[in-house]
Amino acid sequence: MEKPLSNDPMHGITLKMILEDLVAFYGFDTLGELIRIRCFNHDPSIKSSLTFLRKTPWARKEVEQLYIRTLPKLKQL
Repeated sequence: MEKPLSNDPMHGITLKMILEDLVAFYGFDTLGELIRIRCFNHDPSIKSSLTFLRKTPWARKEVEQLYIRTLPKLKQL
């Protein structure tokens, strides 16, 4: 018997994958305007952003919500 596929759009997606996709799509400048957190606006990098997002649940949630809203646009590429 096969396991049913998850309907969760975040299933199997790591925070690193989310951040890389968002940075590739928006760039850090636009990302910093959409989500006002310091790691996107001052000397941004994937590594520093991941460190901050892993320690800050509210910021991670905002990034995940933006990813879910952006997902249809990413699939069109």
